Amino acid sequence: MTKFTLSVIIRLLWWFLMIFGGAVFCIYLDIRAHNLFFSPFFHLFTFPLGFGITKLAFNAAATGGRELKKGRSENTPRLETDRMVTTGIYSCMRHPMLFGLALLPPGWALLLGSPHFIIYLAPLEMISIVVMVFTFEEAECRRKFGSAYLEYKKRVPAVSLSFRCLKWLFTGRAPE
Repeated sequence: MTKFTLSVIIRLLWWFLMIFGGAVFCIYLDIRAHNLFFSPFFHLFTFPLGFGITKLAFNAAATGGRELKKGRSENTPRLETDRMVTTGIYSCMRHPMLFGLALLPPGWALLLGSPHFIIYLAPLEMISIVVMVFTFEEAECRRKFGSAYLEYKKRVPAVSLSFRCLKWLFTGRAPE
């Protein structure tokens, strides 16, 4: 049986609530407002854009996840690490997976073509992801890895918007 820590369970539930609960709530608002949600032309624009952004989000999660797996020993619960990972994409940015997953709310909102989700909820969800990273993730890393993490934090930014790092994050191919 797969084991998860309480912290991971809370985060997964939060994700589920944000992505699916937010979608249902916003579509309900869209239906009541009789807005662009009913325009096929709007969906012709939003769907491909949403598909592309969602694909980037999943590519980033996969790139980070493959590297993060190296920080797990055999008995470590899923989605947790017991060794600090500073190699691969983690040599470029400290939170590549969460940076990529921050793209999931706008991608999902655009896929659904929900104006309320696109304009109001997706930006709030992106902000909540950033807050989650800087309150929970950073504190957890400092607690787990101590001074080694603080040194790493001095050298590597939380997120890097350099073309080299973003290309690596979204394609999974290390720069040459």
